[in-house]
Amino acid sequence: MIKALKRELAALLDDPWQLALISYIPLISIIALWLLFSAGLPRQLPVAVVDLDNSQTSRALARQLQANPVTKPISYTGIPSAEAAMKQGEVYALLVLPYGLKRDLLTAKTPIIDIRYNSQFLLVGKLLSSQLQLSMADGLKPLGELKLLAAGVPMQRVAVNLSPVNSQTTALFNSNTNYVGFLVPPVLIALLQLVAMMVFANSLNRELRWNTTKQWYALGLWKVVAAKVLFYTPLVLLHGGFMLALIYLYLGLPIAGSIAVLLIAQTLMFLAVWLMVLTIFFALKDSARVISFCTAMFAPAFAFMGVTFPVHEMPVLAQWWRVIMPTSHYIETHIAVVSYGQGLIASLPQMASYWGFLLLLIPITILAKKGFAETEDTELITLAKEQ
Repeated sequence: MIKALKRELAALLDDPWQLALISYIPLISIIALWLLFSAGLPRQLPVAVVDLDNSQTSRALARQLQANPVTKPISYTGIPSAEAAMKQGEVYALLVLPYGLKRDLLTAKTPIIDIRYNSQFLLVGKLLSSQLQLSMADGLKPLGELKLLAAGVPMQRVAVNLSPVNSQTTALFNSNTNYVGFLVPPVLIALLQLVAMMVFANSLNRELRWNTTKQWYALGLWKVVAAKVLFYTPLVLLHGGFMLALIYLYLGLPIAGSIAVLLIAQTLMFLAVWLMVLTIFFALKDSARVISFCTAMFAPAFAFMGVTFPVHEMPVLAQWWRVIMPTSHYIETHIAVVSYGQGLIASLPQMASYWGFLLLLIPITILAKKGFAETEDTELITLAKEQ
């Protein structure tokens, strides 16, 4: 085993790409993704405003949008130009204040304030939809108060009539709706899985590129595989630990449980990734196809975590695909530890969900013996012909 580990170290030092994968590339990627969401909450999102009424009331509603830190109103003279701006991505939402808005409000009619948003930007669209409705409601309150006072309603009952039931919405475990705490951890976890896949796949593909597969027989097939696992798991786990330290120690995001439990869960996730990569490697036995197939499989992992879209609403095929993603198993433990303070003992049933990946040892064993036997026979035949 010591000889196999030294062999991996020597191969790592001779492979600049592998050195980059286990050193600065993950660090740069983690920091870059954090900087992307470092603002925490989107601010000054452009919103097209078409004021067809041009009254004191409509201008007051536009000023209400200006006071909202999330929205940045941009005036347009007509609906067609505003719609064109939204289609071109210049604005994320459109607000139309209709002609006769003030008159209809004063005469007890029901004017329609048209609010549109680009639902292609899922989170931005949802945020703008709620903020626009909130701004309009706040902007119309003074006019509602005047109407009630003019109708003879006592001052002390005006607020009750306007809002008979006051509601307060508080997001559990993310009270300030910070995007860093909501999106950054699962995005970085998906990135970490992708990096782990690249590191292990590149280590296996190197055997093909350097034509060193015969050494696997000399040293022992499983001994070499075990050496790769023992060598690269701690290295990739260092990046996982850096990710957790950055989020929950340096940035100070709240965590109710222990980081040590998350590191154990990450180790199991990496072992599951290794098994999947080994299966694909021995099945394809081609460097380019192995990387392409693994990337196509692991790249969309974030979408299957159930963070931005509920799992039970996914199609059955998507739910099956989610089961074979190691990150989908890890994220359940991550959320339970971070949000609920779940300990190691309580996390064991979730960690036991990785047992299904052990079944991959069966096809790995069959494909490894068959594939390398064929490779050895081919090399022997070629050598005999040359002689």
